[in-house]
This record gives sequence, C-alpha cells and structure tokens, in this order.
Amino acid sequence: MKNSKTVLIDKNPGRNSQTYGIARVLNTDLELIHEPSVGVVGNKGDSQCYLGVEEKVKTIHEKLRLRIGQNTGQIRMRLVQPEYTVATSDGIRNGTREMRYSLIGREVTNDTLCEHLSASGLEGTIAVVACDKPPVGTLSAILEHNRPAIIMSDGPIRPGVDSVTNEPLDIISSYQIAGSNDEDLKKRIACEACPGFGSCGGMFTYNTMQTFIGVVGMQPLHMVAPPSDDKRRVETFPDELISYLDNMVKNDIKPRDIVTRDSIRNALIVAMAIGGSTNVMLHAPDLARAAGYSNFTQDIMSAEEFNHLSKNVVPVLVDARPFGKYSMVDIDNEGGVQVFIKDLLEAGLLNGNTLTCTGETLSDQIKRLSPKDPDGKVIYSVKSPYKETGGLRLLGGNLSPEYSSILKLAGVEGGLENNVFKGIARVFDGEQSLLYTLENEPEKIVNNDMIVVRYEGPVGGPGMPEMLDSTSRITTLCREKNIIVGLMTDGRFSGGSVGLVIGHVGPEAAIGGPIGLIENGDEIIVDLNKNEINCTQLNNVEIFNSRKASWEEIIKNHGGNHPSMGDADTRLLNRMRSSAVSAIYGAGMHPNRNLWVPNPREAERSDFIPKNIYRS
Repeated sequence: MKNSKTVLIDKNPGRNSQTYGIARVLNTDLELIHEPSVGVVGNKGDSQCYLGVEEKVKTIHEKLRLRIGQNTGQIRMRLVQPEYTVATSDGIRNGTREMRYSLIGREVTNDTLCEHLSASGLEGTIAVVACDKPPVGTLSAILEHNRPAIIMSDGPIRPGVDSVTNEPLDIISSYQIAGSNDEDLKKRIACEACPGFGSCGGMFTYNTMQTFIGVVGMQPLHMVAPPSDDKRRVETFPDELISYLDNMVKNDIKPRDIVTRDSIRNALIVAMAIGGSTNVMLHAPDLARAAGYSNFTQDIMSAEEFNHLSKNVVPVLVDARPFGKYSMVDIDNEGGVQVFIKDLLEAGLLNGNTLTCTGETLSDQIKRLSPKDPDGKVIYSVKSPYKETGGLRLLGGNLSPEYSSILKLAGVEGGLENNVFKGIARVFDGEQSLLYTLENEPEKIVNNDMIVVRYEGPVGGPGMPEMLDSTSRITTLCREKNIIVGLMTDGRFSGGSVGLVIGHVGPEAAIGGPIGLIENGDEIIVDLNKNEINCTQLNNVEIFNSRKASWEEIIKNHGGNHPSMGDADTRLLNRMRSSAVSAIYGAGMHPNRNLWVPNPREAERSDFIPKNIYRS
C-alpha cells in the first residue's frame, strides 16, 4: 500500500506530467516516476580543467540508464537528467582582481548543488569533479544532503614537454618565468605547458583535495590518480561507481557515515605526507562543518596535534611538483595514491577501520587493491621518506592569535636558520601593489625582506584570492639574485606556490587583525621551534595600542571599512564580505559570521592514535 506521501506525490499534476515527460525523453520506465531518484552531477568552468567532465557525466548517465528498470538485478529508481555546477578557473585568474571569485566558487558550488540535491530529492548521486574549489563545494553539499552519494575525480592533465630541454612542464613552469624579459621563451613555455585537458597535474590543491576525498572515503582510491584522458574513466570506472552507489542505497550508507572524525583525521595526515596544498586547511574545516562538526580544532584536530604530527611523526612520501619533480600522472604510473596509503597504514599512521564508499573499510579497500610497494623514486616509504618531516605547519604568535597561519614547509627553499627566519617588513595593502613593484621595480625587493600583503582576506578581498603570480615572481627573483625573501598574507596561496610563504594570517586586517598594524621596517620573526610568527614592535603595548587607535580612526573616517579593502561591487562579493568567517573556520559564507553547522553532532572519539612505528 502506498503511504500518504506517495499518494500526495501521485496527485501532484505537475509532478506527474513532467516526470512522465522526462522519463519519455530519457527513455526510462514510465512506471518508475515515483520511485526514489538517482542522477549524475558534474563541475563545469571555463578552463581545460573541466573539458573532460561532460564526457564522463554523459557516460555514467547512459550506463546508469541501462541499469535502471524493474527486471531482476536492475536498479529500481527514477533517473533525473544530469546537472552541472559552475566555477572560475584559478590558473587563468591568478594575479587579477577576478581571483576574488575563486574561493567563492566553492560556496557557489555548495549552494547550487544543495538546491539541486534537495529540490530534486535525490536518493543517489554520482558526482564528477574537477579543478580546485568545486570538488570541495560538491562534497559539502553532499554531506549536507546526507543521502547516498559517491565522487569520481575527472583526473589530472598530463605534463607538457619543453621542446628544447625535454623536461616536463606544467602551469607552474609558466608562472615561474613570468618575470623574464624573454618574450619568446614565455610564449613557448606557455604553449607547451598545458597540452590536452584535465586539472592541474602536480600535488597542488586539486590533487591534494582529490587524495583527501579518497582517503576520507567518498571516492574509490584507484580513481584518484589516473589522468583525465585515461580510458578507465569511461570504460570501467562508470559501472564500478554505479555498483558502489547501488550498494550504498540498498544498505543506507550515507556520507556522514563515511566522513567522520577519524576519516577526516586520516585525510589530514595524508595531506601532510604528500606535502599538500595549504588550502587543505581552508577546505578541511568547511567539510567538517558540512559533516556536522561545529569546532574543527576541538572536534577533529588541534593545531598543537597537527604540528606535532607534521614535525615529529609524518614524513613526506612523494617527490612531487611544486616542491619536487613528478606529477600525479607519474604517481599513477607507480601504482597510484593507494601505494603510499598502504605504506602509511602499515606504519601505524592511519586508522584503517573507517568506512568508505565502496562498502569496505579503508584497510579492506587497500587489501583488495593490493598496491605494490613504493618505488623509492616517485613514491617513498615511511621507512625511507623523501623528506623527514611533514609538509605543513600551523603558526600562532602575536600576528596569528587564531593559530590559523599556515606554512607549506615542504616548499621552503631556504631562509630558515635553526628553524628561524628574521626579516624586515615591506608592507603592501593589496596584491596589486606588490605585483606592480615586482613587475616594474623588482630592485626594491632585497634580501631578508618579509613582504606583507594584507586586506586580501575573506572579508578584505573580498574572497581571499590566492597569489600564485606573486609567489612565482618572488621565487624567480630569489633564485636569480640568490636572496631569501618571505611573504605573509591574510590571503591565501595556490597549491603550486613554493618558498617561505605564510598564508591565512588571522584575524585578517579588514576586521582589525594585528597584520593590519605592521609598518615598514618592523622586524618579523618566523620561529618553527615555537611555531609562531611575531612582529617584535607589536610586543610593545604602547606601540600596539597607538597603532590600533590610528587604525580605528581610519575605519571611523571611512564608513566602517578600511579604504585598502577591495571593492565589493557585485551582489556575490558583497555577500562574501557580509558573511565570511575567518580562515580558521574555512573562510566560507555563513550567516552573521556565526559558524553554521547543519545537524550538529558530537565528535566520536576512538582509541586510535597515529603513531609511526618506524620512527617513534
């Protein structure tokens, strides 16, 4: 007998007429229009990162259509047409004011997919994701909806080849010669760096987060590393995804059953082990929020534990771009991400009992995949790592009272003497002023400068743009002049950035953070023994109070906003400025800047403590 809800649906004239119409157009069974719905979603944008997505979505949709029906062994569900989210390309927009929309793309993806999932009432979803921010927004929406779903990476791009040196190239290669005066060289590298299609191929943000999504359990591990044009993505993976999803639906395995405290902790540890992007510490808190954890540092992992693990326990296991030599395609050729995940499990660093989208535990999935041992060239073992300490470090200090500042230690090329850097502040209000200096007056940047870029945070930008153009030019300048220059900002960095660069300094300048009180000539000390970043002058209470009073006077005279803040001249930018939370909470849009958590839950505690049995 049909329940009252079904009867009401059957009596809805629009629901009946349009669902019959859709079923006819999609060539599916008309008798299934009131069954639970299933569908495919994908990410779209304006770069080659997204060019392979549509083919995968169409392939999965067609295979799903063929498996839906009322016969024995078929999936008894209503098929809905594919839906796509839209976002900008990070790579195209670095160094421009358009970059303010990059992180906002994560929020827009979350919103639009939330609307699709909730309004369509999808009971089963397969998502094909690409580029940096849309995959995180996609997973956040899936976690909020909390019905069976599974994710597949569209895949990375293959490296280009330098026609002169035969060395591999990628998008970072082009950025790192941006300051060259050789226009022919710049054009040749630009033309050769990004052949084909797929998302950025190094261990930048895209592959950091695809690995994260795999380890957290929402993507089959063997689907992370293969390139976008790999035939497996259209020939074998679609049917596997459908089978996994069918199992999740039948057993009511939901995203929040998979994305738990322990699985998020696993994914953070792997991010350290791959020398991953600093953006992981914007995305992990937002994903934890969507999974129902209200306080990341209390519920998931404190800054103290993060630093202890990265410094003392978790080594870097891949020789990968941007700090190393190889790409994700090389990692795939050596067995994929499952190779180093197996090694981390065997070393006692990961909790293997977490559930995954395949219906197996993490340990069981690895056992079934049976990956080979690390080759020792591209992928290293915990016993004999590529770098002894993990790739990321969180910093506190008087410039970072929120303990949000992050350094990609794996990418530091020099400047730390006994783990300490002392520099002289060179202040820029906004990235554009820094880019002008780097382009037109590079001689003004000297050894041991600590460049300070502020008013580029979630509120100040608005949108917290990343600074790959700036960091690449600084890296090139340092290599050419054999000097050390640091950079700190309340904005953020690309996963492709290298050097002594510190992002997410919070609170940001726009809301009164100490970074807004630094003056040219101040002494800045980065101390990794204490995991702090400090301005010596601001230790003086009188100086601090005087500068704070001057800052507040400027705010008062400019209607409550500092004049160095970027223009919020669209509704979307204004929404970001009005609702953005601090980097420590993920720098997303939340009402009244109070961290909104859908369906809060207590953090489940386990007895598992990451312990490297080879190095402890």
